[in-house]
Amino acid sequence: MNERNVTTLPLEETGGRLTLDGGALAANYAALAARAAPAECAAVVKGDAYGLGLEPAAARLWQAGARTFFVALPIEGRRLRAVLPEATIYVLNGLFAGAEPVYLAQKLRPVLGSVEEIERWSAFCRGRAGPLPAAIHVDTGMNRLGLAPTDAIGLADRRDELAFPVALILSHLACADEPSHPLTMRQLEDFRAIVALFPGVPASLANSAGTLGDPALHFDLVRPGIALYGGRARADVSALRPVVRLELRIVQLRDVHEGEPVGYGAAQTARRHTRIAVLSAGYADGLPRLAGSSDLRRGAAVMIAGRRCPLIGRISMDLITVDVTDVPADEVQAGDFATALGAGIGVDDWARHAETIGYEVLTSLGRRYHRVWHD
Repeated sequence: MNERNVTTLPLEETGGRLTLDGGALAANYAALAARAAPAECAAVVKGDAYGLGLEPAAARLWQAGARTFFVALPIEGRRLRAVLPEATIYVLNGLFAGAEPVYLAQKLRPVLGSVEEIERWSAFCRGRAGPLPAAIHVDTGMNRLGLAPTDAIGLADRRDELAFPVALILSHLACADEPSHPLTMRQLEDFRAIVALFPGVPASLANSAGTLGDPALHFDLVRPGIALYGGRARADVSALRPVVRLELRIVQLRDVHEGEPVGYGAAQTARRHTRIAVLSAGYADGLPRLAGSSDLRRGAAVMIAGRRCPLIGRISMDLITVDVTDVPADEVQAGDFATALGAGIGVDDWARHAETIGYEVLTSLGRRYHRVWHD
């Protein structure tokens, strides 16, 4: 993946243009790596690199210096291996039964989060594969994946019996995005106690929020995700450089008289003679429906001709409507593009209006856009 530009659908056939900034992605990685030093900075590229595209994003992160990557699924690991033959790749969601040969063939390291998975990987290594490295996931308070602390203690006692090397001990922070949340310090203390049982094994606790937080959370390796892609990871830290710019095609301009409704459900009524622009994208393209506007609540906005223009009415599957009354008539016309992400509008702005998080907005951006990477 050494190309300068990667495109998907022809621009003239799509409702929007999604521009992905490889330079910003590399700069964000460099900033996080500097923050984490002397710990190694890995890159989390699960969820199709948070919606940006696994292969081109990973190639640029490798060029920026990342050597260790985390995915969620073996199929993501297979895709990643095809473009990064020398990378260290961990599969966060564990060891899928029957997929052991895939981990072997693709040189993937499972993140083992249960006694059953550990026994199965050990048996696979003993039976045919040889000593293949894996990570051990210990739960310190998330109550999701991971060994219970008592199981981790038992594993440490019989570590010499394992048929594979433990390459990494990791856990996952539950509340690091909320400064001063007491659970974070409790998890840190519990993780330190577990790490002490595995001398000589590298340890990893910090996600994006942890990387941007207390250096005590960094240990030997940090695993940033959302911060790499320009999303806000902590309430007290501004987002890094935006990586995504989304521009939506203006299909039509029309006038709406005062008192007339706009869109499905007549959710919003024009309070004045209103000029609206109809944009060719909707919730099928990843624009969250709850970010629409109504008479009771203000929705998201886009930028047109340097002016912030609020949505008017609901977001539908393929279209949104925007109030452009305050934009001079000679500065907006059908065929122009409105900026939905970029120019000061980020994924977290859309998320706030949709009562969700920037992660969901970013990973939901659809496949109907013309996509282009530039560096």
